[in-house]
Amino acid sequence: MNKKIISGFAIAASAALTFGVVASTPASAKVKEITIAYQGPITGDSAQTGADEVNAAKYALKKYNDSNPAVKINLVIIDDQGAGSVALTVAPGAAANKKILAIVGPAFSGATISSLPYYKAARLPMISPSATNVTLTDKKSVNYGYPVFHRVPSTDAFQGPSLAKWAVQNQKSPKVYIVDDKTPYATGLAAYTKKALAAGVWVGSDSTPDDTKDFAATISKVKSTGTNVVIYTGYYSQAAVLINQLRADGYKGDFASGDGTLGSGFLEGAGKNAEGVLLVAPTVPLSVGNPAMEADYVKVMGAASGEYTTETISIVNIYIAAVKSGVTTRSGMLNFINGYKGETVAGTKLSFDRNGDNNGAAAITGFIVKGGKIVPIEVVK
Repeated sequence: MNKKIISGFAIAASAALTFGVVASTPASAKVKEITIAYQGPITGDSAQTGADEVNAAKYALKKYNDSNPAVKINLVIIDDQGAGSVALTVAPGAAANKKILAIVGPAFSGATISSLPYYKAARLPMISPSATNVTLTDKKSVNYGYPVFHRVPSTDAFQGPSLAKWAVQNQKSPKVYIVDDKTPYATGLAAYTKKALAAGVWVGSDSTPDDTKDFAATISKVKSTGTNVVIYTGYYSQAAVLINQLRADGYKGDFASGDGTLGSGFLEGAGKNAEGVLLVAPTVPLSVGNPAMEADYVKVMGAASGEYTTETISIVNIYIAAVKSGVTTRSGMLNFINGYKGETVAGTKLSFDRNGDNNGAAAITGFIVKGGKIVPIEVVK
């Protein structure tokens, strides 16, 4: 991962409501079934993230279910639109559905925070492929997810400093303006990014709602401060709106963002203005971490893998291993997760500490948009 890489990303196929395929068996042989769920944005502005992660889960389950296992695993999709307000309406039902033994997700930190009271009460195990807010595993925080919450990626305590370094690489005398979208993810990442910037580099910041359509006030502040690096810590739909308006107003400096912007949805929304954008994310693209699996993924799914595919497949594989070991209850799944020691499909170590963080997480990858693709470059140290 330290060497330069030239592979990119592509759009995955769209999400379905349920998924589970089993090879044909004699009529007399009844196949046992268990159910896991994926929770993330299937509709709304961030739907591409959900599509990428759902398709990764589908791929892992298809490989398993096609092997004619003793226990089939079905997938239920929970659409929280990546929003805490929507998660509040869907999490109670998921918690009450006793058929669901574990959740892949939620994808976003805000939705995770809103879901936690219900899942903690129901002791429903969760492993997120992409929720990075530090408070989720901070025992001093009201958002603490113990004992049910776990995650594969590094937190924003790692991502923030990497974003601060990656964003200013083109400027000899950087002047950084930071914009967040007021969500828990964005405000947390912004705080860690600010702390990591050298004295005098951060010249201003702004917090804008995550449905902002007109960034004129923010752009005026960017211009008045002589900013040559704008860092946006929210999600890709708003990142596209912001950079389009910045470029239309004549801004010539660099634009950088975190993993909330890492996805094909940003490329579609920003168009030509996405070129040269600098991104970081606590993920190892499947095409980089496991090229052979990426080739098989394309063969099976009909498209290249997307955002957080490596992490999602690795999570589903933990659940598969649990089922193979005989787990049939939520408590059994939780015990299995807490005792799990293995590797991601990219070959990095995977186990969880008492607070739910991945003991093997730390690497943050730096990306650049080049030729209309998001290209992974190197680990940001």
